[in-house]
Amino acid sequence: MIYLHIPFCKQACHYCDFHFSTSMGFRSAVLEAMNREIEQRKEEWNSGSMQTIYFGGGTPSLLSKEELTELLQTIRTNFIIDKNAEITLEANPDDITPEKLSEWKAFGINRLSIGIQSFRDEDLKLLNRAHQAEEALQSIRNAQEAGITNITIDLIYGIPGLEISDWIANLDLAIETDVPHISAYCLTVEPGTALESMVKKGKISPMNEDQGSEHFLILRDKLIAAGFEHYEISNFGKPGFHSRHNSAYWRGKPYIGIGPSAHSYSGNTRRWNVSNNKKYFDAINTGEPFWESEELSDATRYNEYILTGLRTSYGVSEEEIATLFGEQFRKHFRDNLFLWDLPENIQEENGRIVLTAEGRLVADRIISDLFWVDRWISNIS
Repeated sequence: MIYLHIPFCKQACHYCDFHFSTSMGFRSAVLEAMNREIEQRKEEWNSGSMQTIYFGGGTPSLLSKEELTELLQTIRTNFIIDKNAEITLEANPDDITPEKLSEWKAFGINRLSIGIQSFRDEDLKLLNRAHQAEEALQSIRNAQEAGITNITIDLIYGIPGLEISDWIANLDLAIETDVPHISAYCLTVEPGTALESMVKKGKISPMNEDQGSEHFLILRDKLIAAGFEHYEISNFGKPGFHSRHNSAYWRGKPYIGIGPSAHSYSGNTRRWNVSNNKKYFDAINTGEPFWESEELSDATRYNEYILTGLRTSYGVSEEEIATLFGEQFRKHFRDNLFLWDLPENIQEENGRIVLTAEGRLVADRIISDLFWVDRWISNIS
């Protein structure tokens, strides 16, 4: 798997805490450096052919035909790409035109992730999105007419002022579009964002946790009734349309991250690039390190296994825990599971522990109780 972080946006969404810039001043330098990073890191990959390529950000749909072509060509020159690879491009509705869709298909893009967020203009204005609701619907129609069948859309719930009836109407519209995958996230107030400032100043109401929980349960019931499989807390896909890229993340597969702030994972090591565009391309141009890394302990790998596994429909397995991390971790898991081992929270399917719909509402609490706590204590002391 390879992930490319395109750190540029037209404007800043109020809720976003990802690394990006609304200035295009360093755009050419950053993209040139990303091509060089791809070339430099080909020797790291020893996991066979690349099964997925993912353009994220930021806003990858801002890339020109020439910029996207060069990045893809550099990847194909330096890595073996599976002939059936899933190649995803994140796109904003206002960037999606028939001309661009034709170009993306010609480049091999076969999966489109459209940042809809809401089909209500008042929500889009509050979030400071660059598009309007009608553009969102038209972007989906354009993609479908261009012959792109693997489409996922993002939606946000828990937005102040988004009543239950509004959320249901949003979901009905999403289902009517006939997209085969939907990712839905509860709005959270991240530190340092414009949204945090607006809440602190009383310009908007704080997020309502109970309303967010109700939105989630409605989301799950409606999408399952419409033929979607709830295969990860925030992700719903029809059969055959689960995200192969993200599923590999959640299953602990290795991946390479390219670009400022991008993360990489080898199985035993995690690495992250500097979250500064100029420092990133300056370091690549001078041959200096542009990343930090850490060797992962068994405790850290166990905690990540629990964190990602319990978010998914395939869950975690005591047998896997013992095999991957040792008997002490299996015993720790079993000894702490009893706190939540109730039918409304947890169920066992074919030897795997999975969370119920109600359990997913308190997933963070369940997961934290199953963590290997000694690791966190040793870090503090």
